[in-house]
Parts: sequence; structure tokens; C-alpha cells
Amino acid sequence: MAGSHPAARSSEVAAMVERHPKRLGMLAPSSNTILEPETAKLLPADGSVTSHVSRLRVVQISEDSSSLQQFELEPVLAAAELLADAAVDLILWNGTAASWLGFDRDQQWVAAIEARTGIRATTAIIAINEALREIGARRIGLVTPYVEALERRIIANYSGIGIEVAAAVRSDLTENTAYAAITPEEIAEMVRKVARQPVDAILILCTNLAGSSIAPQLSQELGIPVLDSVRVAIEYSLDLLRGKS
Repeated sequence: MAGSHPAARSSEVAAMVERHPKRLGMLAPSSNTILEPETAKLLPADGSVTSHVSRLRVVQISEDSSSLQQFELEPVLAAAELLADAAVDLILWNGTAASWLGFDRDQQWVAAIEARTGIRATTAIIAINEALREIGARRIGLVTPYVEALERRIIANYSGIGIEVAAAVRSDLTENTAYAAITPEEIAEMVRKVARQPVDAILILCTNLAGSSIAPQLSQELGIPVLDSVRVAIEYSLDLLRGKS
């Protein structure tokens, strides 16, 4: 505003920041097509939280070196800086790579994102593991689209924090776009299959699987908490934005 006093301009900016809806910034794999529409369904209907997405290139997910290189830190930080340009209130890495790369990977990413941007950060895996802790889960069922090598890594990582994967079903796919083509009905059958074993919770592990909308109904049907990665990550992030965590 021309001619206005700097203190007045600062007050205007502060008032605008106070009024704006909370802004959830999400880091998403570039080939993920499920995350954004499912997130839109989970945000408050009153518009009090809006979502904003920055992407990092992820197209193929396997154990080979080219796939693992997709999850190096610098592209993550570059994408996070773009979210910082939008003055988001929280940055959520809404991917599940740490489940096979090691849970400490997400802790490192969070620390690096916060140091680079000055904005609080979290991840889908942090949210999932907190949900499992709150349930007190010690035996879980696992549903993924991944190949056997990654499933083995995931099982080992959960064993390392005292959680046994008692039953697992996978789709043996490597192309991320193929994950999104798995129908909710197919995911539901995978969940029902692992539910045949006595488990404390069932985890639909991948943010490019269309499990968010069916997870509550499956929980009721099976009498077992069914945790979908997108739903858990968004609900956890909303709690952070509301100051509940």
C-alpha cells in the first residue's frame, strides 16, 4: 500500500496470516494420482484447511538402485522449498518409502525440511506408526502393492520396533501408476484375506492405493482397525494443525 507506514503494513500482514485457512503442504510422489482426490474428501468441509502439493519424481518402486535414488534428500528439500513459498503451516511427506528404507529416513527428512524451511514437518509413516502405537498393535496384517523384496524389508523394519507382521498380501507391482489402478474392491479383498489371521490392526500401506474411503467400513465389518496410509496421514496432520499433537 503506497505511503502506508511500515508498522501498518506489518499489522495488515499479521492480520491476513491470522485470518487465512490453515495450509497443509504435501510432498507427493510425481506419479501418485490417488493422494489428492482422497485428501480432498478428508479435509474439513468448512474450508478451514486447504491442501497444497509439491511433487518429487517417483515413477517406479523396487529394490534396484535407480528406484532407491528417487528418494535422495535434495529433491525432497527442493520440493519443500516450493511449498514454503506458499507459506504453508505444515509440510507432510505423503509417501511411505521409509517403511522399506528404514524409519529413521523419515526422521532425517523431517529434520532437514524443518531446518531448510523453518516450517514444521511430518510424514505418513510417522503418522502410521503413531497410530499403531496408540492402538497398542503388536501383530498386524499388511496390504501393499509392492514386490516381495520390499515386503521383506517392511516386515523386518516393523520387527525392529516390536511389531510382527502376522499376515501379508501384496500385488507384486513396480509401476506407481499401476498401484492406482487397483480397485477399492480388490483392496478390500486383500484386507479380508489378511484378517483371517489374528491381528491387532491391518495396514493398507501405500499412498497411491484407493483405500481411504473403504477403511472405516472394513474396520466395522472385521472388528479390526484398518489403517489406510492416506487417511491416517491426513487425520494426523489435521490434528497437528489444530494443535492437538
